[in-house]
Amino acid sequence: TTILALQHATTFRERLRDFPCKVEYISRLVRPARQKEILKDVEAGQVDILIGTHRLLGADIKFKDLGLLIIDEEQKFGVSAKEKLRKLRVNVDTLTMTATPIPRTLAMSLYGDLDVSVIDELPPGRKVIKTVHRFDKDRLKVFQFLREEISKGRQVYIVYPLIQESEKVDYKDLMDGYESIVRDFPPPNYQISIVHGKMKSEDTDYEMQRFVRGETQIMVATTVIEVGVNVPNAS
Repeated sequence: TTILALQHATTFRERLRDFPCKVEYISRLVRPARQKEILKDVEAGQVDILIGTHRLLGADIKFKDLGLLIIDEEQKFGVSAKEKLRKLRVNVDTLTMTATPIPRTLAMSLYGDLDVSVIDELPPGRKVIKTVHRFDKDRLKVFQFLREEISKGRQVYIVYPLIQESEKVDYKDLMDGYESIVRDFPPPNYQISIVHGKMKSEDTDYEMQRFVRGETQIMVATTVIEVGVNVPNAS
């Protein structure tokens, strides 16, 4: 979620850079001293847009005049978090967003005070997405396809379901997969990033930024990157 919130903050800052609008970002990645400064500015009404993780639900955050509350990935909030959000929503315009509505969200839509909008179109300019299924015997062909994309200046995501081997699920684990990728895409010709949920936040952010800047061609990750990763160059 920290990756997603940081990406939103970056996007807002870029799009609003020509406007007198102050955008701040807060999460556990932000140093405590810096968090205190941000909270002081929020309480004084000097922050126009505050973007963050569940950290925004902290008791120490006091909004001077909250006018709009946007809840992204609403299905990821638990009951206690939604209770805090409900208190924030009093007399405040609220936009709730979810790609996978859960029963509670659907019930609120049917019986609560939510109007429903459905986004069923792709943004303009999007190319057709091809989804293909390859077996292990086609591994060399897949790797050749990756090399061709990288030679064009594009980047690659390789996502593994698990961090370590599991007795219950016969999936290749991330570290084993990473080692095999390095063998087929050796440095210095190729640079590889690695991201998974057991890494420290600052290490995750470092690897993500390397990929965003195009310093690495391949991102090997678990499903921790399923939300919040926006690198258009990765084909």
